[in-house]
Amino acid sequence: MKKFFMFLAVAGLMTFTANIASAQDEQEAAAAQTEQVAEEVAPVQTNPLKLENDIPLHQALKTKFIEGGAGFMTLIILCLILGLALAVERILYLNFAKTNVKKLLTNVEDALAKGGIEAAKDVCRNTRGPVASIFYQGLLRYDQGLDTVEKSIVSYGSVQMSQLENGLSWISLFIAIAPSLGFLGTVIGMIEAFDAIQAAGDISPNVVAGGMKVALITTVGGLIVAMILQVFYNYILAKIDSITIDMEDSSISLIDILTKYNKK
Repeated sequence: MKKFFMFLAVAGLMTFTANIASAQDEQEAAAAQTEQVAEEVAPVQTNPLKLENDIPLHQALKTKFIEGGAGFMTLIILCLILGLALAVERILYLNFAKTNVKKLLTNVEDALAKGGIEAAKDVCRNTRGPVASIFYQGLLRYDQGLDTVEKSIVSYGSVQMSQLENGLSWISLFIAIAPSLGFLGTVIGMIEAFDAIQAAGDISPNVVAGGMKVALITTVGGLIVAMILQVFYNYILAKIDSITIDMEDSSISLIDILTKYNKK
């Protein structure tokens, strides 16, 4: 009888131990599964946080503008605005100044054949661009001889060249001033950094960071403005060179046309 009760007691103890062990196994399995799910979900949860922490471009530029110092950054932005305004004005002027030279020469030659000098003047008067203006000035002095016509074309060509290049000196000035202002901001930022070091009596990154940050931001801003304006400046020079070549070639062709007309 005692053996029976001992058997029951051992069986009960073993059953209780097994239940505890199985419960522990289930808890460990549940914990492992929870960790696995957490690892799978974690990357998905971090992305929205990163997206929410992204700063818009205009806000980042505004922040850098303030950090770089309102004084110097304002002057650099003014250089960019004024330089771009002059560049756009020159580009529009040069586009309107572009003339179909071959068509103009053909029209002038046909007008000379049909109506003489006055008809050719009307053609040049009704055509826009520096080439037509040069032709008109030459035709005005046709009665004074071809030598006078040639001298008039050369002289008035110089006047037209100066009009084409009007405003370029200001653009080149802004190209030079923008990085100079950036470098000036760099020097002032370095001075502020050394003043902070002197006041703190310690060369620590936190002390130097403020002045160095201002220095770098102003330098970057000035260089970016200068590069943007330099691209527009070179494009304008290319347009002027193209119009100048048209002026020179067409002037020679006009002299040839007038020479043929004079022999008739």
